[in-house]
Amino acid sequence: MQLVFIYGMPAVGKLTVARELEKLTGYPVFHNHLVVDMLSPVFDFGGAAFTEMRESIWLQVLARAERAGRPGLIFTFTPERTVRASFVRELVQELEGLGGKVLFVRLKCPERVAEQRLGSDARFRWDKLRSVEYYRELRDLGAFRYPKLPDGLTVDTSRSKPKDSAREITKHYKLPVLKTKRRG
Repeated sequence: MQLVFIYGMPAVGKLTVARELEKLTGYPVFHNHLVVDMLSPVFDFGGAAFTEMRESIWLQVLARAERAGRPGLIFTFTPERTVRASFVRELVQELEGLGGKVLFVRLKCPERVAEQRLGSDARFRWDKLRSVEYYRELRDLGAFRYPKLPDGLTVDTSRSKPKDSAREITKHYKLPVLKTKRRG
């Protein structure tokens, strides 16, 4: 399985680009908020139980997808301090030990652009961070400090539309692209 591991700061466009990549490749999106939203009503965000369960579920789902023979999957991830520093390394070891390949894609954009995006309606659906003030507070407190992730492709989402960013990912990693029917 090819796991396209899309990561970056809040509001850089991870889910938006992932959805466009899904349209191109047919690889389903398993975005981090699915698990975060499932656990949040029961456990305090960042607490020991929350952190343990979140990482366990992420790892179990991704490893099971590999064992099930899925050709590909897209995972979105926000590097932040409530995730153990060893999580990404363990994920790569697990998946590659099963025969998979992890393809890292870092999305970035200028902070002013991310702050403008924080208020978008699309972020409301998944109860994502939407307050510029709270984002700045978290940033200043070091909430988004995380060890460097493995090298891969970096895409500036302020310089291209989500479809173009997704095309850049498929081209860089030579991902299979679904054939589309021509009209006319």
